Amino acid sequence: MKELILILMGGVLVNNYVLQRFLGICPFLGVSKKFNQATGMGVAVTFVMLCATAVTYPIQKLVLDKNGLGYLQTIVFILVIAALVQFVEIVLKKFIPALHKSLGVYLPLITTNCAVLGVTINNITDGYNFIESMVSSLGVGLGFLLAMILFAGVRSKIENCPSPNCIKGLPITLIAASIVSMAFLGFSGIVEAMLA
Repeated sequence: MKELILILMGGVLVNNYVLQRFLGICPFLGVSKKFNQATGMGVAVTFVMLCATAVTYPIQKLVLDKNGLGYLQTIVFILVIAALVQFVEIVLKKFIPALHKSLGVYLPLITTNCAVLGVTINNITDGYNFIESMVSSLGVGLGFLLAMILFAGVRSKIENCPSPNCIKGLPITLIAASIVSMAFLGFSGIVEAMLA
């Protein structure tokens, strides 16, 4: 149980895919302007990560590994993720059209979100079993959601503060992202303390 908690906390704080591994930067910078959009994207990515792990893990273990087809891992995982994103898009369009419209082009881009592909592949390469893979995906998804929400708050504050013209827009956004990323380095001591 302690190991599962460490995997979960590692995904959320210590090894945050956006702020520490720099995966999933496109939606992080593109959809974090408004709190509602950031939250919607974070929840959608978390859902896709969990579903992708639930589908890709058995495919890897029961089909690819058993038949010596490990070299097809990336393409198979991308196809699975693409199908799941289409499902999420259909559900959002049907039940939450405002969120579907606000996410715009970024929703289909979850298909190519390297954080989603990265978590499915890293779960396999890290040697996690199915339960550990699901916990890892949940942690990474919650970490993505946390990063999106925090950065949406930071960006709303930046927009209301005066800044020099030379750093308005993307430059100040990248500077703020780097500061948030450095703040997350402080969480690395948590795992060491939990292991002691």
